[in-house]
Formats: sequence, C-alpha cells, structure tokens
Amino acid sequence: MEMTVGIIGAGRIGKIHVENLRKLRNVKVKSVSDVQVSHLQDWAKETGIEHLTTDYRELLADSSISVIFICSPTNTHADLIREAAEAGKHIFCEKPVSFTVEETEAALAAVKRAGVKLQVGFNRRFDANFQKVRELVSEGKVGTPNILRITSRDPEPPNAAYIRTSGGLFMDMTIHDFDMARYIMGSEVVEVHAHGAVLVDPAIGEAGDIDTAIVSLKFANGALGVIENSRRAAYGYDQRLEIFGDKGAAQAENVRANTVKLATEDYVTTEKPLYFFLERYTQAYVEEVIQFIQAIENDAPVSCSGFDGLQAERIAKAARTSLETGVPVKLTHETVKRSEIV
Repeated sequence: MEMTVGIIGAGRIGKIHVENLRKLRNVKVKSVSDVQVSHLQDWAKETGIEHLTTDYRELLADSSISVIFICSPTNTHADLIREAAEAGKHIFCEKPVSFTVEETEAALAAVKRAGVKLQVGFNRRFDANFQKVRELVSEGKVGTPNILRITSRDPEPPNAAYIRTSGGLFMDMTIHDFDMARYIMGSEVVEVHAHGAVLVDPAIGEAGDIDTAIVSLKFANGALGVIENSRRAAYGYDQRLEIFGDKGAAQAENVRANTVKLATEDYVTTEKPLYFFLERYTQAYVEEVIQFIQAIENDAPVSCSGFDGLQAERIAKAARTSLETGVPVKLTHETVKRSEIV
C-alpha cells in the first residue's frame, strides 16, 4: 500500500528529504508547503509533487496524507508537531524539537495522546561509521567505557543573521554531539561543564553567541566525555570520535573522497575531509528516512525518538547555563521517564 507524505518547509533540508523519499518503493510525496512557493514550480514538476501551498494546514487536512515531514524553522516545530499529531499524522521533525524543554515536553505529550509516531532528525546516528562504533560498544569489544571524545568542526561559520535565530551553538551545532554522546555511550549525561569563546568571527559574538567550545560530560555509568566544537576548520568538515574502554578503543575517522595516501621522501599526503555536511552524511540522510518509513510500515519503534530529542535539548540547556555561570551543571533524570514520552 502506498504511503503518502507531505513536507512542511522546502528549504535545503526539505528538498533533500523529498529526493530521498522518492527513492523508496510505495512512498509518494504529494504536497509541499512553504512560506513562498512561486520559486518551487519547476522543482515540483521535476519531482512529481502534485500540490504546492503556502498554508501547511492544507496538508494536515488532506486525509490521503498519513506522514508529515517538518523541515521548517525551529521556532515552528513544536506547534506543527502538536497540530500534525492532532490530525493523526505520523511525524518526522528536524532537530531540535524546540528551543525550550517545556515546549518540547508539550509537543511530545500531544504525540503520546494521539498515538502517532515521531522521529527526530539526528541524522548522524545513521552514519555507518558511527553505527559501527555503537555496535562495538554494545558488544563489549572495548570493555567498560571510560572516555568518549567527539570532535565536530564546521568548514566555515554561518552568517550573523543565522546565528541570531539559531538558538546558539549548543542548541544548533553541539546538540548533534550531545545526541551522539548518549547514542555511543548508552548512558545518560548527569553533569555538564562548558567553556566557550569567540575565536572565529567577532560578528558571532556580537550576535550573542560563541563559535568555539569545549564541553566536559559525566555519564550515569561513571564514564567521562569531551566534546570539542569550532565553527571553522580550514581543511574541511571535521567529524571524528573515539570511545576508550578498559579493553581497548574504537575510533571513527573523517570521511574523504578517497583513501589514497601518497608518501614521498619530502611529504606524506592524503585527501582532505569532505567539505560539507551534505557530502559527509549523504547516506545517513537516506538511511534515517528508510528506517522511519519502515517503523511506520511495521508498527515498530522509531530509531531516534522524541525522548532522544528531549534529552539532547536538556543537555544543551545545561551547557548554556554552565557557560553563563562558569560552573558545572548537574542533570537529574528522576522526572524524565521514557515510558511517558514518545
């Protein structure tokens, strides 16, 4: 039976999801909503989209659409999740769910009441290299985890206008690493200590944010973690991690255009890392969509839940508080029960 999808938000990520959904059997992208659609006419014809609209409610009212992808700005996510859930649609939402824990909790409560599925778009979980590291940890190959180290550096900084609406470095960029930390370690974060600076672009500081950060984590299982972020790496998109345990270590290195290494008497060279996140995580974006659709078809749990999205946001909020106060911030989980949140 064909599954019909509607997309809210036709920016860069919305178009990526359309292209990836088109590759799947028995999936049809019928409608796309955006604040402006006049520039989308040719694209819609090329991709077989039947309906363009500036009113997302038309997608929610369409009984033939059973799945909604939310790819609009973050400040719209929570309300759209709630409305889509009340309309009985399954939901894929880009990260983060919202800028506040309270808004996210309210959106997840609406999903729970409606009994629909919600997957949050932490695409890095679906990268084959990171999945392999998670598998090795789960199988005990590195023994008891002691230290997790994550490096995440963008090739170039965004403009100040983006920074002002991004929610800040921790909610916009590091939130991927907070989710990855929980995913790889298999344990909740119980303490966060963040340090930050403006070392890349003074305009980012003028916009009220930082562009460079070191975040220390303590996990419930006793392990420690370090996340290192920069908004600029001159050599490309730098994405690496290492998990160290009492029996060994597992590492995931950067992805390059090829693995050739040239060695001469003067130098040894390799290719630079892939430059942009769309190149680095091309297959991960495909895989997250595949697994979401399969979860709906098989009535199975999604691979990255609303609970996962909420926990990453809670860590990001704690990191911001730590940055502002200069002291570690503890996270408690007694009030957060996975069984009560989708």
